[in-house]
Amino acid sequence: MTIIHTQKTDRTCAAGGWSSRITGLTRALAGILFLVLLHNPAPVLGVTLPGSYSVALAWQPSSSTNVTSYRVYSGSASGNYTNSVLVGNVTTNTVSGLASGATYYFSITAIGADGQESPFSNEINYMPGVPTVRMRTAFAGQFVLTVSGLIGHTYQVQATQDFKTWTTIGTATLGAGGSLDFTDTNAASFTHRFYRTQDAL
Repeated sequence: MTIIHTQKTDRTCAAGGWSSRITGLTRALAGILFLVLLHNPAPVLGVTLPGSYSVALAWQPSSSTNVTSYRVYSGSASGNYTNSVLVGNVTTNTVSGLASGATYYFSITAIGADGQESPFSNEINYMPGVPTVRMRTAFAGQFVLTVSGLIGHTYQVQATQDFKTWTTIGTATLGAGGSLDFTDTNAASFTHRFYRTQDAL
């Protein structure tokens, strides 16, 4: 179950306590790593293959002029990164081959011109295939909810104003793309509204 409020919130968290022993890279990253876009599985000859989820990561650029590239770390346990990739002097990267239902942990470091590497940024985690709701505003005060989850599952989209009474305002059956947009055309009628999804299967 995922609950989302109509007001946009920043769900990133800042890293802290970087070692000062790495000169020039102490502030190499602004300390914010976040998920920017879930890439859902794509069918291959009509079949969705295991491990076909991917996720796009983004981070704030370094304030240091000494940084020449970043390294993205990932793993299946917090603080234990079994994979890494050097991505160059960019601030986004897509990690592919993720399996539905498994939790993945991500962190990044900055690499200086002399090859020295900064401490890890804050860590984020993500589980592909778990229902999520992302929201964006539309015209006339409407909200468009992007429901993501398991392919072939039907999710109820529910809304409330008080967290006591939930009303189903629609359903979304996810096709091969693993996500579907749903528009709350009545959103403008409420001063505030909260949303959640429930698997109807």
